[in-house]
Amino acid sequence: MELPFKYIGGDPAIDLVNTVDWTSHGLKAERLESYERLTWWAEGAGVVPPRVAAALRRQAGGNHQQAEAAHRRALRAREILSRLFREIAEGGASAEALGDFNRSLAPALDHLRVTPAPSARGVGQQLQLGWEDREKKLESMLWPVLWSAASLVTSDEASHIRVCGSEDCGWMFVDRSRNGLRRWCQMEVCGTMEKTRRRRASAA
Repeated sequence: MELPFKYIGGDPAIDLVNTVDWTSHGLKAERLESYERLTWWAEGAGVVPPRVAAALRRQAGGNHQQAEAAHRRALRAREILSRLFREIAEGGASAEALGDFNRSLAPALDHLRVTPAPSARGVGQQLQLGWEDREKKLESMLWPVLWSAASLVTSDEASHIRVCGSEDCGWMFVDRSRNGLRRWCQMEVCGTMEKTRRRRASAA
């Protein structure tokens, strides 16, 4: 059974990290089992429109080796982001974590372009950021994710990146709660499980 995607991290880059459980016994509950699943995740995350996601799936259907390579790069990017966000949540990113991230970011920036945006009638020209060749490159759904990660870690919200307080979850989120004391990725899941575990431990 395919596990559902959950977009609860507050940023697409964090939602990518949350496509697997980061437990003390290794990765579990993998949700990105294939390139096709990656495109469905990206579409749900809003980093590619349905039209682009469908085009990438069609292209991948005739280029299995390239699709597998793009899938591996996505899993590697997820690993890099997990380490970077975890280190930031713990107080600061290491030079190694930043180096790995910057190397993964560089190819994405090669495709970032400033282009004219559709303007309302009577309004002067407006410009927008966009991605070149997004329907031609199978890894293109990673580009906006990595750009979003760069924007997040250089913003004031970097200090609000959190790792779920539940044992053996490893999911992350941007804490935008009013008091800044959010502990769980999902209160109804990890929060409830942790409270149940503590009750049982105290009753033992």
